[in-house]
Amino acid sequence: MQLNNNTILITGGATGIGFAMAQRFLPLGNTVIITGRNTNKLEAAKKILPGLHTITCDITKQADLDNLVHSIEQQFPELNILINNAGVQYNYDFATTHDTLHKAEYEIQTNLLGPIKLISLLLPVLDRNNKAAIVNVTSSLGLVPKQSAPVYCGSKAGLHIFTKALRYQLKDIKVFEVIPALVDTAMTQGRGKNKISPEQLADEFIRGFEKNRYEISIGKVKLLRVLQRISPSLADSIISKQ
Repeated sequence: MQLNNNTILITGGATGIGFAMAQRFLPLGNTVIITGRNTNKLEAAKKILPGLHTITCDITKQADLDNLVHSIEQQFPELNILINNAGVQYNYDFATTHDTLHKAEYEIQTNLLGPIKLISLLLPVLDRNNKAAIVNVTSSLGLVPKQSAPVYCGSKAGLHIFTKALRYQLKDIKVFEVIPALVDTAMTQGRGKNKISPEQLADEFIRGFEKNRYEISIGKVKLLRVLQRISPSLADSIISKQ
């Protein structure tokens, strides 16, 4: 993939992984649009990177999605790269936690249905432009789940398989998947050890993206995938209790 002269939309781009990607793409001569639910965080991101364009959007809300797509069609019709990065993870136990349905629905809406809807809505725009690509950010937990986050793991596993199947369907649009290990973001605060930084992830992603690696395993995910092939039960035992 060409790394410059693109128009790129990044969901969940005000902080963490999305913002680190924006930091890498903007100086390369790209038009970068970021979205997020929190307008204040979007404005703070724009102060750091004045060239950013921002659109407030909660991808779990259809009205917000419709407004986002309308804004893209009107202001950025040359959009050729969509990065579905927005995600949420809750830790809870179905056996001991009451009222899990609201959390489960929100995770699925954010992590799986949101990206699917946005791809469907923006596909006509992407299809009109050259060098078009879709990038879905999944997780190592979509490959090997952990006990404390079953819905997050399930939603990311669903996005992983959806991405692979979509790649088979779309001939003129490249479909990438970024599969990170544990990243040091607000979402993972207080969870796990030996995290990689969002900037490290962005650097690895950029290298794989440029080389057209359609599944970009980040950090220790490379080792996890080898282990999963050799001994799935060992991989499960290592990850499940983390």
